[in-house]
Formats: sequence, C-alpha cells, structure tokens
Amino acid sequence: MPHKLSAGILLYRMRNGGVLEVLIAHMGGPFWKNRDDGGWSIPKGEYMASDDPFEVACREFQEELGSPVPAKAFLDLGSVKQPSGKVLSVWAAKGAFDVSKAVSNTFEMEWPKGSGSVQQFPEVDRVAWFDIPQARRKLLPGHLPFLDRLAEAISHQERSQEAATVQVPLPFA
Repeated sequence: MPHKLSAGILLYRMRNGGVLEVLIAHMGGPFWKNRDDGGWSIPKGEYMASDDPFEVACREFQEELGSPVPAKAFLDLGSVKQPSGKVLSVWAAKGAFDVSKAVSNTFEMEWPKGSGSVQQFPEVDRVAWFDIPQARRKLLPGHLPFLDRLAEAISHQERSQEAATVQVPLPFA
C-alpha cells in the first residue's frame, strides 16, 4: 500500500541579533485542545501522488493560516517518513507573518464521539513564532528533522556569506 503524502511550508525569520525563529501552528480540534508541547505542526496538508507537492504546500499554508506564503524564494528541506508512516515534504522560506491575522479553514467531526452531534473545528487554532529550542518542545516529533535541516542550511548560508565578504589586502596596496 502506498504511503500517505503530505507537504508543508516552514516559514522562518532572523530576530534579535540573529536568533532563528520558525512559524508553527497548533493543531485544532478536541484531541489537541489541552496539549501544548508536542501539539504543534509545520503548516501542511495531504496530497495525491499525481499532485505537485510544492503547490500543495503553498495551498495548505494559505488554507491553514489565511494568507499566501509571504516569500518568493524557497529552500527544499526534503522529505521525512513520519511515525504514522506518512511521508512529509517541507520547503522553508524566509518571510514575515503577523500571527494575529491568522485565520484557519475548518473541518467537521462527530463530537463527542458516538453522540451523533457534528461540530466544526479550526484545523489550526493558533500560530506562533518560536526559536529553535522552543520549537523542539512544541513540534510533533516527526517534524524535528526539518528544524535541524533548516538550521544547518542557514548556518551554511552564513558561512558562505562571510567567506564572500572577507577582505583580502591587495599585494600592491
């Protein structure tokens, strides 16, 4: 049986003297209501093998946060098989996002289970910026490799920029 597929966008920014922060979303619905640590996710959604995963990632960001991805350049962070067996692909993008403006789409489910009553819940009930140590506590365990990949990519970019800006004295100066 083929694995379920999911794709998402990990938005990031540099704050307060170069501190890397990521934008993550707390999952909505009654199962996640009282769970903070381990109850947050990279904004993402499922797709079919025939879909373009990057397009799905961008669409899901907009559906879950109510805004298009505020970025033009993206870094492919690859894919990771989740504990559930689902394969999650993620792209990172540097951008600004006002969490007070987040508006999520909703889903319906019978709640309480077996009651026959169908209720509507937001897919995402809150969004926040966290530095990497905080995000490690908040995110689902299967999402943690993407934090490592992003931090490594940012570190590599910074090293490359530093190397490009090193001033070498000219021998005839």
